[in-house]
Amino acid sequence: MQLETKKYLHDIKIAIDSIYDYIGNAKDFNQYKSNKQLRRAVERELEIIGEATNRIIKIDTSIDISNSRRIVNLRNLVIHAYDNVDDIIIWGILHKDIPLLKTQIEFLLTK
Repeated sequence: MQLETKKYLHDIKIAIDSIYDYIGNAKDFNQYKSNKQLRRAVERELEIIGEATNRIIKIDTSIDISNSRRIVNLRNLVIHAYDNVDDIIIWGILHKDIPLLKTQIEFLLTK
């Protein structure tokens, strides 16, 4: 694995860890929805995850990240259609997709 690819995988891991730090143990949707600073912080980390994923798939096609296209598309939505970001969808991604991505990235970093 290229050093550059490993750096981007590490960036994804840091972004995921940051999301968990922001949300903490209080995993309540209403708290998330009512806290603009929290939402923006999470969205920024999702942007980083999407951008790092995009760079990985461009430089190393042997790295298989599940739903990589969806991850990049989410990044594009958050950046370019910021006024259409649906908090419910983001909340679902945080609880369904991010844990799976975390496991996959941690595995890839051991290679």
